Amino acid sequence: MDADTIIVGGGLGGLAAAIRLQAAGQRVRLLEKNERVGGKLNLVQAAGYTFDTGPSLFTMPWVVRELFATVGRSADDVLDIVPVDPVCRYTWPDGTRWDHRTALPELIDEITRLSPDDAAGFFRFMAFAARIYAVTAEPFLLSPLRGWRDFVTPAFVRDAPALDPFHTLDQAVRRYFKSPYLRQVFNRYATYNGSSPYRAPATFAIIPYIEFAEGGWYLKGGMYSLARALAGLAAELGVQIETGAEVTQVCVEHGVARGVRVAGGRELRAERVIVNVDALHGLRHLVAPEHRRRWTDRRIHRFEPSCSGFVLLLGIDREYPELAHHNIFFSPDYPAEFKALFDLQVPVPDPTIYVAATVRSDADHAPAGGMNLFVLVNAPATSDRFGWEREAQGYRDLVVRMLEHRGLPGLSQHIRFEHRITPADFAARYHGWRGALYGPSSNQPLAAFLRPPIVSPDVRQLYFVGGATHPGGGIPLVLLSGKAVAVAIEREQGVAS
Repeated sequence: MDADTIIVGGGLGGLAAAIRLQAAGQRVRLLEKNERVGGKLNLVQAAGYTFDTGPSLFTMPWVVRELFATVGRSADDVLDIVPVDPVCRYTWPDGTRWDHRTALPELIDEITRLSPDDAAGFFRFMAFAARIYAVTAEPFLLSPLRGWRDFVTPAFVRDAPALDPFHTLDQAVRRYFKSPYLRQVFNRYATYNGSSPYRAPATFAIIPYIEFAEGGWYLKGGMYSLARALAGLAAELGVQIETGAEVTQVCVEHGVARGVRVAGGRELRAERVIVNVDALHGLRHLVAPEHRRRWTDRRIHRFEPSCSGFVLLLGIDREYPELAHHNIFFSPDYPAEFKALFDLQVPVPDPTIYVAATVRSDADHAPAGGMNLFVLVNAPATSDRFGWEREAQGYRDLVVRMLEHRGLPGLSQHIRFEHRITPADFAARYHGWRGALYGPSSNQPLAAFLRPPIVSPDVRQLYFVGGATHPGGGIPLVLLSGKAVAVAIEREQGVAS
């Protein structure tokens, strides 16, 4: 055998699983098709500018610290985890601005400034979301989930009403906030897993709860420092990491995963295989149809993908003092935005625009007097309704014009470096199913239980890890996915974790 465990893909979930299994005595080999690990958490450096190209806000830092502590290391020895304040600056088309402040007194002052009655509503909302977190944290976020039967326990049945799954996030937000501005702020958190607040269940109120309760963080040096730290820890423990190695097939013998085939025809043998690419893509393209009795092509194609993203990396030669580290320029019609994304499946003509400027926390991420702007617009998953190869330049021009109208005047005249990433690029480079950033959408009440499971029901010794499987997308959740896979292997095969 070439290894006890082969991991296909070097995203954060795959690295987390590799670290835990190698520390438990396994021989782990990790294969990454691109030139470096990290998956969508990656970077671009050019013309004196540094850009993170994936997740830009760090939450639940205790998840990373727990991973390092599990193998006897300290995350704080290799990562400089610093708070961001304001966590985000929000701006509306009418010029209204609102800062999500870290300190509670300042946060309440900000809420009261917009809507005096909503300060009490904020505390009621947090209490509502705290009950959801209490019910879901241990059985869902922190435990391996192979299906709804693992979750539906007597305690869950008792506490299920607290989850409020049959109301939407928007309906829940409206119960607690009167201000249309604050409603838009709290609805925005559905996009953290690529979904619509008008369709995703109120259960996802736990997303803003975590951010408002625990704060938002940044990794000095850039978010890619997390991928570097995990890769370094994995290598130190003995994980074999091979980049430029694209896996084309999971080799299945008598219903058991026994290795992989790499581009060029090379075959590698293992006792088990963990797939750390988008689970829907991995099922469809790496596992032959005859080995997928339950996860057929037809079932896979029925899934609604989460939204994707249209990204502009803009290196500019001027300062915009009004920009914080994280910024949101809201659209004037939020319901129309999500109708375009999920119903019409076309880019939004007047979109909400996110801008991150890590130069606010790392001065060397741009030349003196300049800024590095990571610009992200929610975009639909790829389909035959829109051709990015043909239309990307026009949409780029629209987004830049929108930013100029919403508070960054003259932007187009100050761009000195530019790089574009479309949903088609996410599909090609990271094997996201239809270019989706978060796997399946969560636009229905029981979506969490319908995602591809971490343990394959069709092929023994085959596992899935990452944002498209349990418990979902985002840095802390994909790291917890790596933990869940390691625990599942321990339980099913007697491997200490």
